[in-house]
Amino acid sequence: MINPFIADTSSDLYAAQPITFESMLYARKMADGIVDVKLLSAQYEEDATIVPKEFTQTKHLQKSVLDYQHFEKKIKLPFLLDILERLYNESNANYLIYTNVDIGLYPDFYVKVNEFINQGYDSFIINRRRLSSKYLDNSSLQDIYLDKGKSHPGFDCFVFHRNIFPKLKLEGICIGVPFIEISFSQNLFALSKNFRLFDNEILTFHIGEEIFKKRASKEYFKYNQAQFWKLVPLLKSEMTIKKFPYSNLPWVFRIIKWGLHPCIPIRLVAILEWRRLKKLLHFI
Repeated sequence: MINPFIADTSSDLYAAQPITFESMLYARKMADGIVDVKLLSAQYEEDATIVPKEFTQTKHLQKSVLDYQHFEKKIKLPFLLDILERLYNESNANYLIYTNVDIGLYPDFYVKVNEFINQGYDSFIINRRRLSSKYLDNSSLQDIYLDKGKSHPGFDCFVFHRNIFPKLKLEGICIGVPFIEISFSQNLFALSKNFRLFDNEILTFHIGEEIFKKRASKEYFKYNQAQFWKLVPLLKSEMTIKKFPYSNLPWVFRIIKWGLHPCIPIRLVAILEWRRLKKLLHFI
Protein backbone atom coordinates (compact mmCIF):
# COMPACT_ATOMS: atom_id res chain seq x y z
CA MET A 1 0.00 0.00 0.00
CA ILE A 2 1.20 3.46 -0.94
CA ASN A 3 -0.40 6.91 -0.87
CA PRO A 4 0.32 8.58 -4.24
CA PHE A 5 -0.44 12.22 -4.89
CA ILE A 6 0.13 14.76 -7.63
CA ALA A 7 3.37 16.39 -6.56
CA ASP A 8 4.43 19.88 -7.53
CA THR A 9 7.14 20.00 -10.20
CA SER A 10 9.46 21.66 -7.68
CA SER A 11 9.22 18.66 -5.32
CA ASP A 12 11.66 15.73 -5.32
CA LEU A 13 8.60 13.49 -5.28
CA TYR A 14 7.66 14.69 -8.77
CA ALA A 15 10.51 12.51 -10.10
CA ALA A 16 10.74 10.01 -7.24
CA GLN A 17 7.15 8.73 -7.35
CA PRO A 18 7.33 7.34 -10.92
CA ILE A 19 10.55 5.55 -9.98
CA THR A 20 8.78 4.05 -6.95
CA PHE A 21 5.88 2.87 -9.10
CA GLU A 22 8.17 1.29 -11.68
CA SER A 23 10.31 -0.44 -9.07
CA MET A 24 7.26 -1.94 -7.36
CA LEU A 25 5.97 -3.32 -10.65
CA TYR A 26 9.37 -4.78 -11.51
CA ALA A 27 9.78 -6.37 -8.06
CA ARG A 28 6.34 -7.94 -8.38
CA LYS A 29 7.33 -9.34 -11.77
CA MET A 30 10.47 -10.85 -10.23
CA ALA A 31 8.32 -12.55 -7.57
CA ASP A 32 5.90 -14.05 -10.08
CA GLY A 33 5.36 -17.73 -9.36
CA ILE A 34 6.96 -17.42 -5.91
CA VAL A 35 4.56 -15.22 -3.96
CA ASP A 36 1.28 -13.52 -4.82
CA VAL A 37 1.66 -9.74 -4.64
CA LYS A 38 -1.18 -7.24 -4.90
CA LEU A 39 -0.31 -3.55 -5.26
CA LEU A 40 -2.77 -1.13 -3.67
CA SER A 41 -3.06 2.63 -3.42
CA ALA A 42 -5.02 4.92 -1.13
CA GLN A 43 -5.53 8.34 -2.66
CA TYR A 44 -7.73 11.40 -2.63
CA GLU A 45 -10.05 11.59 -5.62
CA GLU A 46 -8.12 14.50 -7.09
CA ASP A 47 -4.94 12.41 -7.13
CA ALA A 48 -6.44 9.32 -8.79
CA THR A 49 -5.04 10.11 -12.24
CA ILE A 50 -1.45 9.63 -11.08
CA VAL A 51 -2.00 6.04 -9.90
CA PRO A 52 -0.65 3.49 -12.42
CA LYS A 53 -3.29 1.23 -13.96
CA GLU A 54 -1.51 -1.84 -12.56
CA PHE A 55 -2.33 -0.70 -8.99
CA THR A 56 -5.70 -1.37 -7.39
CA GLN A 57 -7.14 1.91 -6.18
CA THR A 58 -8.91 1.49 -2.88
CA LYS A 59 -11.82 3.68 -1.81
CA HIS A 60 -10.87 7.34 -2.11
CA LEU A 61 -9.67 8.99 1.06
CA GLN A 62 -12.15 11.47 2.51
CA LYS A 63 -10.69 12.89 5.69
CA SER A 64 -7.55 14.89 6.30
CA VAL A 65 -5.88 16.46 9.29
CA LEU A 66 -7.40 19.80 8.23
CA ASP A 67 -10.84 18.48 9.21
CA TYR A 68 -9.81 18.05 12.83
CA GLN A 69 -7.50 20.91 13.70
CA HIS A 70 -6.82 24.45 12.55
CA PHE A 71 -3.45 25.07 10.90
CA GLU A 72 -2.10 28.35 9.57
CA LYS A 73 -0.55 26.55 6.59
CA LYS A 74 -3.09 24.33 4.84
CA ILE A 75 -1.62 20.93 3.89
CA LYS A 76 -4.10 18.15 3.14
CA LEU A 77 -2.47 15.21 4.91
CA PRO A 78 -4.30 11.89 5.33
CA PHE A 79 -4.41 9.83 8.49
CA LEU A 80 -2.22 6.73 8.60
CA LEU A 81 -5.04 4.69 10.11
CA ASP A 82 -7.38 5.55 7.20
CA ILE A 83 -4.78 4.26 4.73
CA LEU A 84 -4.11 1.07 6.67
CA GLU A 85 -7.84 0.48 7.08
CA ARG A 86 -8.18 0.37 3.31
CA LEU A 87 -5.23 -1.97 3.07
CA TYR A 88 -6.86 -4.29 5.58
CA ASN A 89 -10.43 -4.13 4.26
CA GLU A 90 -9.65 -4.36 0.55
CA SER A 91 -7.15 -7.20 0.74
CA ASN A 92 -7.38 -10.72 2.10
CA ALA A 93 -3.60 -11.16 2.28
CA ASN A 94 -2.14 -12.68 5.43
CA TYR A 95 0.67 -10.12 5.42
CA LEU A 96 0.30 -6.42 4.69
CA ILE A 97 3.00 -3.93 3.66
CA TYR A 98 2.99 -0.15 3.96
CA THR A 99 5.76 1.96 2.45
CA ASN A 100 6.20 5.67 1.99
CA VAL A 101 5.63 6.77 -1.59
CA ASP A 102 9.28 7.83 -2.00
CA ILE A 103 10.61 4.36 -1.12
CA GLY A 104 11.64 2.27 -4.13
CA LEU A 105 12.21 -1.47 -4.19
CA TYR A 106 15.16 -3.55 -5.33
CA PRO A 107 14.15 -6.47 -7.60
CA ASP A 108 14.20 -9.22 -4.94
CA PHE A 109 12.15 -7.29 -2.37
CA TYR A 110 9.00 -9.43 -2.40
CA VAL A 111 10.95 -12.67 -2.64
CA LYS A 112 12.97 -11.75 0.45
CA VAL A 113 9.89 -10.53 2.33
CA ASN A 114 8.32 -13.93 1.67
CA GLU A 115 11.45 -15.62 3.06
CA PHE A 116 11.29 -13.48 6.22
CA ILE A 117 7.61 -14.35 6.67
CA ASN A 118 8.45 -18.05 6.36
CA GLN A 119 10.98 -17.60 9.18
CA GLY A 120 8.06 -16.95 11.53
CA TYR A 121 8.09 -13.17 12.05
CA ASP A 122 4.65 -11.65 12.51
CA SER A 123 5.98 -8.18 11.77
CA PHE A 124 9.21 -6.58 10.66
CA ILE A 125 10.67 -3.31 9.46
CA ILE A 126 13.16 -3.02 6.59
CA ASN A 127 15.50 -0.04 6.58
CA ARG A 128 16.25 1.69 3.31
CA ARG A 129 19.43 2.46 1.41
CA ARG A 130 20.33 6.08 0.66
CA LEU A 131 21.10 6.82 -3.00
CA SER A 132 22.45 9.88 -4.78
CA SER A 133 19.99 12.54 -5.89
CA LYS A 134 21.42 12.21 -9.40
CA TYR A 135 18.79 9.53 -10.02
CA LEU A 136 16.09 12.16 -9.96
CA ASP A 137 17.47 13.27 -13.32
CA ASN A 138 18.40 9.79 -14.49
CA SER A 139 15.52 7.47 -13.66
CA SER A 140 16.98 4.29 -15.12
CA LEU A 141 16.14 1.50 -12.70
CA GLN A 142 19.01 -0.61 -13.99
CA ASP A 143 21.47 2.08 -12.86
CA ILE A 144 19.75 2.28 -9.49
CA TYR A 145 19.85 -1.49 -8.99
CA LEU A 146 23.64 -1.48 -9.39
CA ASP A 147 23.97 1.12 -6.62
CA LYS A 148 23.83 -0.39 -3.12
CA GLY A 149 23.82 3.04 -1.50
CA LYS A 150 24.43 3.84 2.15
CA SER A 151 22.62 2.68 5.27
CA HIS A 152 19.88 4.71 6.92
CA PRO A 153 18.52 4.27 10.45
CA GLY A 154 14.97 5.46 9.84
CA PHE A 155 11.82 3.35 9.47
CA ASP A 156 9.67 3.57 6.32
CA CYS A 157 8.81 0.02 5.25
CA PHE A 158 6.48 -1.90 7.55
CA VAL A 159 5.40 -5.53 7.10
CA PHE A 160 2.87 -7.04 9.49
CA HIS A 161 0.39 -9.90 9.84
CA ARG A 162 -3.18 -8.81 9.25
CA ASN A 163 -4.17 -9.98 12.76
CA ILE A 164 -2.16 -7.05 14.14
CA PHE A 165 -4.21 -4.38 12.35
CA PRO A 166 -7.28 -4.41 14.66
CA LYS A 167 -4.99 -3.83 17.64
CA LEU A 168 -3.14 -0.80 16.22
CA LYS A 169 -3.31 2.41 18.25
CA LEU A 170 -2.55 5.28 15.89
CA GLU A 171 -4.83 8.03 17.22
CA GLY A 172 -4.77 10.99 14.80
CA ILE A 173 -1.32 10.38 13.33
CA CYS A 174 -1.10 11.88 9.84
CA ILE A 175 1.46 10.95 7.21
CA GLY A 176 3.98 13.28 5.59
CA VAL A 177 5.51 14.62 8.81
CA PRO A 178 7.67 13.15 11.60
CA PHE A 179 6.24 10.79 14.22
CA ILE A 180 4.50 8.54 11.70
CA GLU A 181 7.55 6.23 11.77
CA ILE A 182 7.84 6.36 15.56
CA SER A 183 4.13 5.73 16.05
CA PHE A 184 3.90 2.81 13.64
CA SER A 185 7.11 1.16 14.86
CA GLN A 186 6.15 1.43 18.54
CA ASN A 187 2.87 -0.31 17.71
CA LEU A 188 4.70 -3.16 16.02
CA PHE A 189 7.25 -3.45 18.84
CA ALA A 190 4.46 -3.67 21.40
CA LEU A 191 1.86 -5.77 19.59
CA SER A 192 4.00 -8.33 17.75
CA LYS A 193 4.86 -11.72 19.15
CA ASN A 194 7.97 -12.07 17.00
CA PHE A 195 9.24 -8.74 15.64
CA ARG A 196 12.46 -8.25 13.69
CA LEU A 197 14.30 -5.17 12.43
CA PHE A 198 16.24 -5.71 9.21
CA ASP A 199 18.58 -2.74 9.26
CA ASN A 200 21.29 -3.89 6.86
CA GLU A 201 19.41 -5.42 3.91
CA ILE A 202 19.60 -4.03 0.38
CA LEU A 203 15.89 -4.23 -0.43
CA THR A 204 14.52 -0.68 -0.46
CA PHE A 205 15.99 2.66 -1.50
CA HIS A 206 15.38 6.37 -1.17
CA ILE A 207 16.81 8.90 -3.60
CA GLY A 208 18.65 11.44 -1.50
CA GLU A 209 21.49 10.73 0.92
CA GLU A 210 20.34 12.90 3.82
CA ILE A 211 19.59 11.18 7.12
CA PHE A 212 17.47 13.95 8.58
CA LYS A 213 15.15 15.81 6.27
CA LYS A 214 14.39 19.46 6.79
CA ARG A 215 11.84 19.53 9.61
CA ALA A 216 8.25 19.81 8.46
CA SER A 217 6.15 22.82 9.31
CA LYS A 218 6.46 23.31 13.06
CA GLU A 219 2.69 23.25 13.64
CA TYR A 220 2.31 19.86 11.92
CA PHE A 221 5.35 18.51 13.72
CA LYS A 222 3.88 19.52 17.08
CA TYR A 223 0.49 18.10 16.12
CA ASN A 224 1.89 14.62 15.30
CA GLN A 225 4.16 14.75 18.35
CA ALA A 226 1.13 15.34 20.59
CA GLN A 227 -0.77 12.52 18.89
CA PHE A 228 2.12 10.14 19.52
CA TRP A 229 2.17 10.84 23.25
CA LYS A 230 -1.59 10.27 23.33
CA LEU A 231 -1.18 6.77 21.93
CA VAL A 232 1.66 5.73 24.27
CA PRO A 233 -0.68 5.09 27.27
CA LEU A 234 -2.89 2.94 25.01
CA LEU A 235 0.07 0.65 24.34
CA LYS A 236 1.51 0.86 27.84
CA SER A 237 0.46 -2.62 28.94
CA GLU A 238 2.21 -4.17 25.92
CA MET A 239 5.34 -2.02 25.98
CA THR A 240 8.58 -3.39 27.41
CA ILE A 241 12.13 -2.35 26.80
CA LYS A 242 12.98 -5.93 25.80
CA LYS A 243 10.84 -5.56 22.68
CA PHE A 244 12.96 -2.67 21.35
CA PRO A 245 15.60 -3.29 18.69
CA TYR A 246 19.12 -3.42 20.16
CA SER A 247 17.80 -4.26 23.64
CA ASN A 248 20.18 -7.23 23.74
CA LEU A 249 23.20 -4.91 23.74
CA PRO A 250 24.98 -3.98 27.00
CA TRP A 251 23.20 -1.12 28.80
CA VAL A 252 25.60 1.67 27.80
CA PHE A 253 25.71 0.63 24.15
CA ARG A 254 21.96 0.29 23.76
CA ILE A 255 21.36 3.67 25.40
CA ILE A 256 23.79 5.27 22.94
CA LYS A 257 22.17 3.42 20.04
CA TRP A 258 18.69 4.53 21.08
CA GLY A 259 19.80 8.07 21.84
CA LEU A 260 21.13 8.51 18.30
CA HIS A 261 18.19 6.81 16.60
CA PRO A 262 15.66 9.14 14.89
CA CYS A 263 12.74 6.76 15.48
CA ILE A 264 13.25 5.81 19.13
CA PRO A 265 12.31 8.64 21.54
CA ILE A 266 14.75 8.76 24.41
CA ARG A 267 11.98 9.99 26.75
CA LEU A 268 10.05 6.77 26.13
CA VAL A 269 13.22 4.71 26.60
CA ALA A 270 13.77 6.38 29.97
CA ILE A 271 10.21 5.61 31.07
CA LEU A 272 10.49 1.93 30.11
CA GLU A 273 13.99 1.53 31.55
CA TRP A 274 12.76 2.99 34.86
CA ARG A 275 9.77 0.63 34.84
CA ARG A 276 12.09 -2.34 34.22
CA LEU A 277 14.43 -1.22 37.02
CA LYS A 278 11.55 -0.85 39.50
CA LYS A 279 10.32 -4.33 38.67
CA LEU A 280 13.84 -5.70 39.11
CA LEU A 281 14.28 -3.98 42.48
CA HIS A 282 10.92 -5.32 43.59
CA PHE A 283 12.19 -8.88 43.25
CA ILE A 284 15.55 -8.27 44.95
